Amino acid sequence: MEHKRLTLFAGHYGSGKTNIAVNYALHLASLGKQVCIGDLDIVNPYFRTKDSARELNDAGVELISPQFANTNVDLPALPAEAYRLVEDRSVYGIMDIGGDDRGAYALGRYAPFIKEENDYRMAFVANCYRPLTRTPEDALEVMREIEAACGLCFTCIVNNSNLASETTPQTVRDSLGFIEQLSRISGLPLWLTTARADVAAELIDLPNVLPLRLQEKYFDLPSQKPQPRPLWG
Repeated sequence: MEHKRLTLFAGHYGSGKTNIAVNYALHLASLGKQVCIGDLDIVNPYFRTKDSARELNDAGVELISPQFANTNVDLPALPAEAYRLVEDRSVYGIMDIGGDDRGAYALGRYAPFIKEENDYRMAFVANCYRPLTRTPEDALEVMREIEAACGLCFTCIVNNSNLASETTPQTVRDSLGFIEQLSRISGLPLWLTTARADVAAELIDLPNVLPLRLQEKYFDLPSQKPQPRPLWG
């Protein structure tokens, strides 16, 4: 699996990008790389990269997050330290971008630096079981809105289609038609397929499967739980 110097994860609300960003950072650290992860979400104060601060610290991953993250004060501002992600080329930088186009506006300030270096991967995290991305066309619309907001184009897709704690290997396999269609109409390749570790263990025939080791916080919220959808293909 090729690793770019910068990896950006963005997608629809509830797509699971924060969990994936944390797991990918831990994966890079396990390979002996110096890693720094930045929480650039200024929209949603509940889903935070900082929730995994202990795991990241234990793995030697540096975390950059808003000053008041995980407190009863949450200001829509990014720390100045976040510029390290684009300026310090000695580290592998991971960016966790806020949901939809509103969250992506924060990324715009870093876009010129990212384009200049041109060593980045920007992954669209897709979950076909989310209410507002239930068709490839809906997902593509979200993708284009994010690109317009931040001034960067996606380079690949991450398939994180899941039904929270009810996810099975078949749940993931049932999403493959959706992802193939999204890849076709967007012109972007599938980079990773992600799933809870026990589910991922039964998907070894699929390329580039990343097991997710951390429990996703939104699984505990009934209002956030994904819903089943018809099969594709």
